[in-house]
Amino acid sequence: MKILDLNPFFFEGGPTGCLLIHGFSGSPPEMRPMGEFLAAKGLTVLGVRLAGHGTSPEDMATTTWRDWVASAEEGLRELQGRCDQVFVAGLSMGGLITLHLAAHNPLDGIVAMAAPAYIADWRFRFLPLAQYFVRWLTPDIESDLTDPEAEERLFSYPVLPVRCIASLRQLIRLVRRELPQVKVPALVVQGEKDHHVPADSARIIFEELGSEEKEIVWWPNSGHCITVDSERQAVWARAYQFIANHSKG
Repeated sequence: MKILDLNPFFFEGGPTGCLLIHGFSGSPPEMRPMGEFLAAKGLTVLGVRLAGHGTSPEDMATTTWRDWVASAEEGLRELQGRCDQVFVAGLSMGGLITLHLAAHNPLDGIVAMAAPAYIADWRFRFLPLAQYFVRWLTPDIESDLTDPEAEERLFSYPVLPVRCIASLRQLIRLVRRELPQVKVPALVVQGEKDHHVPADSARIIFEELGSEEKEIVWWPNSGHCITVDSERQAVWARAYQFIANHSKG
């Protein structure tokens, strides 16, 4: 089994920067291949590791959405100090954080991939109360990845802190309210075989965005972790095309 590097990554390139943000309970490896691709195109790329991620579930249990956002904001400030223009791309919860950053910061464009607009599971609404009685939850969703080797490109926790899932719910509700405040060019990306995020999430996000320039792209043979699945290289290329189209000079 391949040993993954769970550390943040940085690739120095030209004056256009891209911040990459991984998903809930995930880690930088799910974004690193995309980062390497963008760096090869001349971009300066920073892939953050969100607080409490890539270490242990016990570490994650000490964090909330505010800590995860703070990790992304720190990365954003670093890129803004190095680059003339900055784009942000995120997967799943990373897509939510991308949207949140865009609502509060001057960015040149964003790519939101497999970001949830809501969670369909009815049990989700009871989490604010359940977190005081149940500490851990074991995910029971079967893999939706169409590339059998994609799992080897991922690291996530086998158990999840219930209080963190409740905090994710808060973040989803917050970002949903903030969508009209997002005015920057936006690319919304969604895999059609995604079993983790409701199928209409991408459409909801796209329609509620305040951006005048916005696009939505569906990938027919991709599951939730679209950055490492069967169509990953085409996804990276589409994200780069969006960045190139909206770069100045």
